[in-house]
Amino acid sequence: MEHSPLPQRTRPRPMTNKNMPHSQIGIQPVPEVNAELYRRAYSLPNVTNRPTVISVPGARAIWLDEDLPLAHPESIARGREFAHIHPDGSLHVSLSPERAQEAIEMGWAEPHPMAQYMGNLGMVMLYTPLDMQELDVIFQLIVDSYNFVTGRTVSAADITAAAKVDLTETKTRSK
Repeated sequence: MEHSPLPQRTRPRPMTNKNMPHSQIGIQPVPEVNAELYRRAYSLPNVTNRPTVISVPGARAIWLDEDLPLAHPESIARGREFAHIHPDGSLHVSLSPERAQEAIEMGWAEPHPMAQYMGNLGMVMLYTPLDMQELDVIFQLIVDSYNFVTGRTVSAADITAAAKVDLTETKTRSK
């Protein structure tokens, strides 16, 4: 699958704990950005927001429907949880190894400490998006992970646009 090149991240990488649990140190999510992260992530087709089965308490799984065919089931560590969002807004996802390497090189991610051990070189931590421009890139990487795992060709721009329409309709109905 063809990907648009990732931009270089302008912020320095956050400090992280390289052991388990793999986490950022001293980063707090921006409430508006974090709310939008959740809204977009759970607007993907055939996913559910549920408690994680592999991460820290408070993390939320991005869980694929049981009947959704998978192109790369080996890239999922447990169940149908192809990604999860940590309480600090960072995520663990499984990308293609090439896209993961690009995300690392461009400053958006770092390898998961267990990735090499598990034989999943695409398993990375995406850093917490701290503004909407960063969220656009992080969401593109979430969609890339979704597409890699499922074999689909969902567009991040289409999901974002559809989610904005749904949000506008919800606000209009609530008036």
